[in-house]
Amino acid sequence: MSSWNFFFCFQALLDLQDKTEEIPCVVGGEDVWTEDVRYQVSALLNKAINASLGVRKEWDLKPVQDRAQIFFKAADLLSGPRRSEILAKTMIGQGKTVIQAEIDAAAELIDFFRFNAKYALELQHQQPISTSVSTNTMSYRGLEGFIAAVSPFNFTAIGGNLAGAPALMGNVVLWKPSDTAVLSSYAVYQVLREAGLPPNVIQFVPADGPVFGDTVTSSPHLCGINFTGSVPTFRRLWKQVAQNLDVYRTFPRLAGECGGKNFHFVHGSADAESAVNGVIRSAFEYSGQKCSACSRLYVPDSLWPQIKGRLLEEHGKITAGNPAEDFSSFLSAVIDEKSFRRIKSWIDHVMMSPDLSILAGGKCDDSVGYFVEPTIIETKNPKEKIMTEVKVLKGKNVIKEATDILRNAAGNFYVNDKSTGAVVAQQPFGGSRASGTNDKPGGPHYILRWTSPQVIKETHVPLNEWKYPYML
Repeated sequence: MSSWNFFFCFQALLDLQDKTEEIPCVVGGEDVWTEDVRYQVSALLNKAINASLGVRKEWDLKPVQDRAQIFFKAADLLSGPRRSEILAKTMIGQGKTVIQAEIDAAAELIDFFRFNAKYALELQHQQPISTSVSTNTMSYRGLEGFIAAVSPFNFTAIGGNLAGAPALMGNVVLWKPSDTAVLSSYAVYQVLREAGLPPNVIQFVPADGPVFGDTVTSSPHLCGINFTGSVPTFRRLWKQVAQNLDVYRTFPRLAGECGGKNFHFVHGSADAESAVNGVIRSAFEYSGQKCSACSRLYVPDSLWPQIKGRLLEEHGKITAGNPAEDFSSFLSAVIDEKSFRRIKSWIDHVMMSPDLSILAGGKCDDSVGYFVEPTIIETKNPKEKIMTEVKVLKGKNVIKEATDILRNAAGNFYVNDKSTGAVVAQQPFGGSRASGTNDKPGGPHYILRWTSPQVIKETHVPLNEWKYPYML
């Protein structure tokens, strides 16, 4: 981040300090305020569904070139006049450091909008073969109905992509942002509207999770769910869709990213310094609140003493604080009390387990914010259920062997690098197995999930006989 951008981000932070911003639901292009200041009832969600369906046909028929220009303009706004605002709101609302906010709310979101628009334009050129007898064309329509986009707290960019990518492809969307990322999500929605997105294409509906899920999955017009969040929630939505299959006009598309049990596998020939730095960043940046954060470390016994020593040494240098006030902080508090209690319960489990020992960290303090010390745990049992484990391995492996053995273990597999830090268009991201449906946001194939292609054949010669030659 340049010093100029840093100055404006700092000023934006000062403007937000000690303020509470009221954020509406936006249904039918109008701000909606209800007596319940946090959650909305299903009646309002049904109104949002009807409002979105009212513009679906017109939006789907709009040339893709025109839709793409909206997202190009939104990216320009985020890279220019709205950059400081979106960074500050991500820092204040989600507890991100300035660099984490810059990587997420600026760089990644801008890339999502620009590359998705680029891919959408390029997709139009992917056409079937035509002959002298017939001309064949492929039309990339939006899905029939509405998309439910459910976004998480940990990445502002993910929220913009979950709602934005389907809309780009001609779909209408109900966007339910995370309760703990409403501030930045609403700012993204406002940027899209400022860029020219029509008022009813995306309905911005903060809502109680179960109420939202129950309402959208019971609508006959549901045509897709674009989700990032927990495995239990995605499974619940999937089961509800399955139970209501007879209700729907189409088979809904389900795309889900649920996070994973990511690991670093250190080979005996590894650069120990690089491995340690990669672990510190991957495991503890943003307090490990990333779906790709490293939660397991496998080290050969020949390297473990050196790795362990350097890990503990660097761990002692990690600083925590309020990133909006102290720019030297490496990490901040976890997102809310629920997360704090869950993490603390795991640390309590470690203290009671004979197979586990805390090498560093482990303290929890919720007196001012929900702070959890970066924690390194060593296990004697590789099957222990702890979320973060360190296992000392005997023997050596090679990249080819490891890649073959772990072929189905991860949607993204990095060599000589940490598990976090996927870049749009460079490492399209997605988890396999129970980590998600692996649709690879950030890549050219992702936007196809939100289209219903139609092939049109135009024949140029008449059919003069129904009989075949062998019948004569």
